[in-house]
Amino acid sequence: MKRRTLLILGGAAAGTVGAAVLLTPDRAEPPPSSSTPLAFPGLAPRLANAARIEVTRHDGTLVVRRASPENWVLPARGEYPARPERVREVLVGLTELRLSEPRTANPEMLERLGVDDPTKEGSTSSLLKVLDAEGRPIAELIVGRRRMRVQGNVPESVYVRRPGENQAWLAEGRLPVDADPNLWIDRDLANIQRDRVRAVEVFRAGEGSLVLRRGRDLDAPLSVIEPTETPELDEISIDEMARAFEFLTFLEVKAAAEMPGEWLGESKFELTDNLKIGVAARKDGEQFWVRLSAEGDDEAARLNARWRGWAYQVGQWKEKAMVPRLADLVKEQRAPAQPQQ
Repeated sequence: MKRRTLLILGGAAAGTVGAAVLLTPDRAEPPPSSSTPLAFPGLAPRLANAARIEVTRHDGTLVVRRASPENWVLPARGEYPARPERVREVLVGLTELRLSEPRTANPEMLERLGVDDPTKEGSTSSLLKVLDAEGRPIAELIVGRRRMRVQGNVPESVYVRRPGENQAWLAEGRLPVDADPNLWIDRDLANIQRDRVRAVEVFRAGEGSLVLRRGRDLDAPLSVIEPTETPELDEISIDEMARAFEFLTFLEVKAAAEMPGEWLGESKFELTDNLKIGVAARKDGEQFWVRLSAEGDDEAARLNARWRGWAYQVGQWKEKAMVPRLADLVKEQRAPAQPQQ
């Protein structure tokens, strides 16, 4: 190789080594967790006064508010309950987080670790705050990129930085920081197997009554009994009505009084084990919204405890499963194939 080529390659290698020295401390192995300092010593008792969690990114701020000693809610989702385990993960993660290795203190290098200014356009960092009822900070931390584990006995780690400081750290511990509100709530509404649905009554706006019922055999399919005369019906579409509550999840949620859209109608599902489910439906553009209610015994009480007071946007394909018109159940007539020349 020519001397000029060797000099260029040598300079590039030196630059790479220099960056590695800057971002990596002079230590072959990280110290054991017991010898590394906590990021927030004595935090656990102070979290009893926590009233608000904020996650700020360049595109906005997620707020989780404490509504009672045991319950947290999301104001951006109409005060919908947050998942207790997600709140617990964040608060416990802060108390157990340990600053294991100092990294760069050069402001120009912070972006590489994802701990630069969270409000800067395009930044990938998150500013996590835990505040008391008066808005005073209990804990604040800029959270950056997570470092993937390559061995089973190596703890999870993440790059962090305290606001107002340039020093970045590699911290040991699990700290899930998400700004997507859907990751803080449980979007599962129900999972009721199709064979439990015994009958359905649909009252669609501008349409006649539609009634379906199973035969006495538990394996019998739902059949339309009102109206008494119908075109040829599609068995798959009818079976989708029986599957209306299988793995049912929502896309968006609002307070029941704020359910948007035009009134479509309502339906009543009769199920086994003395359970009945009511569906009140509206449509807002392409969005399909429902209010759900239950009648019956303990199972109905558990469902109502979750559903009462809320309106849910579910997949628009659920419209034909929950409040179909008779025309939605008619088998599609395909045109006969044209003979080839």
